Amino acid sequence: MYEKVRGYLWRRGGSIMGVKCRACVAIVLIILLLGSLWLYGSLEHQWDTCLKIYTSNKKFPSLNKTNISEEGEAPLILCPGQRFQVAELLAHLQTAPVSANDVLLKPYLASWDELIKFMEALGPMVGLISQEIESKTSIIRDLARKAEAEAEKRKILTMGRDSDLVVSHNRPSNSSKTDLKVSGDTFGYTSIRSMIKWELENNLVNFQTFTNSGCRNLLRLHRALLWLQSFLLELSKGGDEGEPLRKPSELCKETYQRTLSKHHTWWVRRAAELAFIAMPERPYFFKLVCVDTQAEATVVLDRVVRAIGEVYDRTEVALKEHNMLDLP
Repeated sequence: MYEKVRGYLWRRGGSIMGVKCRACVAIVLIILLLGSLWLYGSLEHQWDTCLKIYTSNKKFPSLNKTNISEEGEAPLILCPGQRFQVAELLAHLQTAPVSANDVLLKPYLASWDELIKFMEALGPMVGLISQEIESKTSIIRDLARKAEAEAEKRKILTMGRDSDLVVSHNRPSNSSKTDLKVSGDTFGYTSIRSMIKWELENNLVNFQTFTNSGCRNLLRLHRALLWLQSFLLELSKGGDEGEPLRKPSELCKETYQRTLSKHHTWWVRRAAELAFIAMPERPYFFKLVCVDTQAEATVVLDRVVRAIGEVYDRTEVALKEHNMLDLP
């Protein structure tokens, strides 16, 4: 019932409510859902049920690109029956870096697809956050499709002009010159740097006012990636000798406060922090990354954190070079 209500309100919120209103609705829904979980059973039991619903009995397809082993590390394997696959995430992250300082856009967005599945696996409360992130990836993909279609039109137009020139190169023409610029590199959404160059050249980025550009949405994803990297890093730590491991909910809240929260309004911060309260315990995360112990989780998460760091650092440099770290 809560899932249907949440879905309806969120869809309606996209057209009639701003971020503050959606955060307010999220807070109310989170409080109601938390109350029902505490009233009708323990949270641990509820997360076990959530994982069963989240998994599927269908055979999961094999990896198209196996994640790369580093320093003798064995490639990660697929975890049967789950939508989120840490092996897929690592494969996309390792494929994204290109040349010396760039990041390919398709594997970058594909890695976000897996991170969104990861957040959705933590339940509907954290899933509220993932929906906002998913909207950013959708915008960039839509812009890429439109740019690709435009590039194809330009290519056809250029071929038509060349054909006309061959047939009537001596025939006088009364047609006016076109404003359309055609170059060898007509499609700009191949990598992060090519997207930045494309959008700057086509005046799609505004440094003073809001525009729904790919660069602006990339910046929002970039900030969220730092939060997730910080959270997974803390989750990978085994704890000091003799001291108990800290709860994931505490780690997630602290890393959020250090990173992403400074870019959010008060309402959004409250909604996010309430969502973290109901975050599952460590055994649930072990299942998500297909391990049984904290020591095994440390090995897997350390590889993911390093791969995220490579992508994050390259993106940070590209955005900083073009003064895009504070786009409105």
